[in-house]
Amino acid sequence: MTQTDLTPQVERRWWALGAVATAQLMVGIDLTIVNIALPSMQTDLGMPDSSRQWVITLFALGYGGLLLLGGRMSDLIGRRRALLVGLTGFALASALGGAATGGAMLLTGRALQGVFGALLTPAVLATLAASFPSPAERGKAFGIYGAVMGSASGLGILAGGVLTEYLDWRWAMYVNLPIAALAAAGVLFAVPPVERTSGVRIDVLGALLATTGLMAVVFGFGRAESDGWSAPATYASLAAGVVLLVTFLAVQARVASPLLPLRVVRDRKRGGSYLAVFSLAIGMFAALFFLTFYLQTVRHYSPIKAGLSFLPLTVGLMVGVRAVSRLLARASVRSLICPGLLTIAAGLALLGLLRPESNYWLQVMPVFLLVGLGAGWVLVTANSTATLGAGPDSAVAGAMVMTSQQVGASLGTALLSTVAGTVAAHSDAVHGFNVAGVGAASFLVVAAFVVYWVLSDRSPDHSR
Repeated sequence: MTQTDLTPQVERRWWALGAVATAQLMVGIDLTIVNIALPSMQTDLGMPDSSRQWVITLFALGYGGLLLLGGRMSDLIGRRRALLVGLTGFALASALGGAATGGAMLLTGRALQGVFGALLTPAVLATLAASFPSPAERGKAFGIYGAVMGSASGLGILAGGVLTEYLDWRWAMYVNLPIAALAAAGVLFAVPPVERTSGVRIDVLGALLATTGLMAVVFGFGRAESDGWSAPATYASLAAGVVLLVTFLAVQARVASPLLPLRVVRDRKRGGSYLAVFSLAIGMFAALFFLTFYLQTVRHYSPIKAGLSFLPLTVGLMVGVRAVSRLLARASVRSLICPGLLTIAAGLALLGLLRPESNYWLQVMPVFLLVGLGAGWVLVTANSTATLGAGPDSAVAGAMVMTSQQVGASLGTALLSTVAGTVAAHSDAVHGFNVAGVGAASFLVVAAFVVYWVLSDRSPDHSR
C-alpha cells in the first residue's frame, strides 16, 4: 500500500475513534440502563420475581463469557467486519427486547445483546490499537475512549431514569438502534478493511472451556448475591468455573493456535493491567450499586434525580482521563495505575462516613469524584498498555481487559453485597454500606501494592 493510499486512512483515524467509542458507549450503557427500568419491565410483562434478575444476569453471562472467543473471532474475520456484525446484531437484539410481549422474549434479547457485545468490544480495542500506534496520539485516543467507557455506567443509569419516567421502559432497549446506526456509518466511513490475520484458527476446545468456565463463574457470583454463598447453585457453579478455567489454561499451553496465547498474560505490564482493572471493578461497581440503592431507597430520590446525582462521577473521570492521557507517553505504567487505585480506595473509604441524613454535596459527591478520578487513571492506562505491542493478539489482549472488569464487577457486587446485607441484618442498610465500603477500600489499598510489585523491575517478566 502506497503512502497516497494511506493518507485518507490516517486522516480518518479520529473519525474511527468516534465510531468505535460510540459503539462501546452503547455496550457500556446497556450494562446499567435496565437497572432503573427493571421494575416497569417486570410489571408490564408480568414477570415473576424469580425471573427478574435474569434480565441483568443473562447479559452479563453472554458478555463476560464470550469476550475471549469474540477477540479471536475478530482476528479471524477482520476487525471491520467484526464491528459491523457486532453492531448489527446488537441493534437487532435490542429491537427484539424492546418489542417483547413476554418475559422469555425480553430475556432472549438481553442474552443476544451480551453475545454481540462480546464480539464488538475486542474489535473496538483492536481498531484503536491499530489506528494510533504513536505514543502521543495513543495517549489522547485512549484518553477519549477511557472517558467514554468510564462514564457509560452513570449515563446508563441517567438514561434509564429519563426514558422510563418520560417515555416507556421499551426505549431503554430501542435507544440502541440509532446509536448502532450512527456507529456503523462511522465504521463504514473511517475504518479501512484489512486482511484477515493469517494462520488464525478457532481453538474449539479452548473456546468451550473458556466460555463455559467464565459463564459458570459469573453465574455463581450472581447466585451468591441473590441466594447466598452457601446455596448449592452458588458453590457448584463457582467450583465448576474454577475447574474449567484451570483446564483451559492447561490446554492453552499445549495447542498450536490457542484462544488465549499465554504470552499475552505473561507479559508483566499486561498482567499488572489486568489485575488493576479486576481490582478496580471489585470496588467501583459495588460502590455504584450501593449508592444507587442509597439515593433511591434511603434518600427517596426519583430515578432522574438519582441519575443526575451520578454526574460528578463523569466529571471526575474526565479530569482523570485528561491528566493521564498527557502523561501516558512519558510516565511508567505503575506510576499511573497505582495512584489511580489508591484514589478509588479513598473514595470508597468515604462510604464509611455515610449516614441516612448525609448531605449530598459534602458526603456523597466526593465519593463520585474520587472514584471517577481514579477510574480514569486506571482504565486509560490499562487499555493502552494491554494492547500496546500485542500485534496480531491485540483483539484478545483487549478482550482480557473487559473480561477482567466483568469478572471483577460480578465478584465485587456479590461479595460486598453479602457483607452489606449481613451487617444490615444486625443493624441497618446504611451501616452495611459503611462496612462494605471500608472493606472495599482496604482491598484496593492491598491491590495497589500488589500491582506495584507486579509492575516493578524486580518481579519476573515472562513476556519473552
